[in-house]
Amino acid sequence: MTEPVLTREFLRELFLFTSLTDEQLDWILGHASVEHYPGGVKVISEGDEATCFYVLLSGALRMTKQDSGGEVETTRSDQRGAYCGATQFFYGQDQQRYGASVYALSDLTFLTLPAKEFAGQFRRWFPMATHLLEGSYLGWRNSDALIGQRRRLLALGQVSAGLTHELNNPAAAAVRATAALRERVAGMRHKLAILAKKDIDPTLLDQLIEVQEQLVKRVASAPPLTAMQQSDREDEIADWLDEHGLEQGWDLAPIFVGAGLTGENLDEVLESVGDELIDSAVRWLAYALETEMLMGEIEDSTTRISALVGAAKQYSQMDRAPHQWIDVHDGLDSTLVMLASKIGPDIRVVKDYDRTLPEVPAYPGELNQVWTNLIDNAVGAMGGSGTLTVHTTLYEDQVCVEIGDTGPGIPAEDRQRIFEPFFTTKPVGEGTGLGLDISWRIVVERHHGDLRVRSEPGDTRFQVLLPLAEQASE
Repeated sequence: MTEPVLTREFLRELFLFTSLTDEQLDWILGHASVEHYPGGVKVISEGDEATCFYVLLSGALRMTKQDSGGEVETTRSDQRGAYCGATQFFYGQDQQRYGASVYALSDLTFLTLPAKEFAGQFRRWFPMATHLLEGSYLGWRNSDALIGQRRRLLALGQVSAGLTHELNNPAAAAVRATAALRERVAGMRHKLAILAKKDIDPTLLDQLIEVQEQLVKRVASAPPLTAMQQSDREDEIADWLDEHGLEQGWDLAPIFVGAGLTGENLDEVLESVGDELIDSAVRWLAYALETEMLMGEIEDSTTRISALVGAAKQYSQMDRAPHQWIDVHDGLDSTLVMLASKIGPDIRVVKDYDRTLPEVPAYPGELNQVWTNLIDNAVGAMGGSGTLTVHTTLYEDQVCVEIGDTGPGIPAEDRQRIFEPFFTTKPVGEGTGLGLDISWRIVVERHHGDLRVRSEPGDTRFQVLLPLAEQASE
């Protein structure tokens, strides 16, 4: 590897040092050194004492931070002049720690400066700038930490409340169905005992059971009926039961109709058992059919619970690698499930997906936060009623996810500022102004994509563009 010759002209080619005076560049030349690292090695360890300020001269690097789930990659860069290491050297602390680990993706060459000496010289060169940097850094860090934490807690509370509500409905339905099933099974045993006491011919009983099995199989394929069809069919069944001397036929009619039976099916039962046993046979059959429908309801409820738990797991990216190749539709679907209670019944959700889209490299947990922010904003803009459109398509060499709403739109003067931190058009106390800023940073800085907005009254669209190939961070 050729050793670069450090000169004033060489340093001025690096954007950090372009505007320094000759005297300042001479100080850099007198204290800087050049370090080489082969690809694959660990250059900096997070948490170690921050002794050096590194400026990238050649090669590519990646930065990682420790998280509860392991090491998370935060940045990749091959930009000449990019810096890392003791980047807060100006901040007045006796001992600082590296805030991230740095690995060499390829052979690297760094220009390094001793952090402690550089900090002292920097304060002498730029005293006012140092005070402003320290003040703005501390103010931003404290505000961002406080408001960001509050926003995350509020979002977590809203999503948890929505998930609890969604889980409660099928869970309650399963409990009700289970209680009713216990009663119906007891009733079946009672009716079967009555049939047995009548010394029914075993052949006749076999025929009745065969008819029962045939009719039970129809339950799963029973066609949906309109309210008018349901009423007409119940009247037909009730009339048949009355004609054959069965009391309270109106009580049994909804069961037979729900199972997809008609009067012709009851004629088959009559042919099998005759007039003498028709009352007990029909009531036993009603218990059997209702039992089957209750078991179907329990199965549907528990399947719904399982699907909700699966959606919550996908949304939270529990037990999954932070960075992976993903189908964006999985995250969109899980986010819509998690926000279902907030979306409400008066908002129509239109999913216009291009299922042929390729997978993209991404941090899916962070993208789910983007989908949450954009969908939440769209729902809020529509005031509880309208159409929410989630559209996906291929745009050049990027996957495009578009979240649209039919709200009043964003004024032109606000569109220029909506991605600024702490800018919000919501009333005081309702918005922090961080949702779109966080989304922009996740999409642009973390995924090297783009976040755009197009808006006019009745048609607002936020477009998230994600590259199909992995790229180095700047």
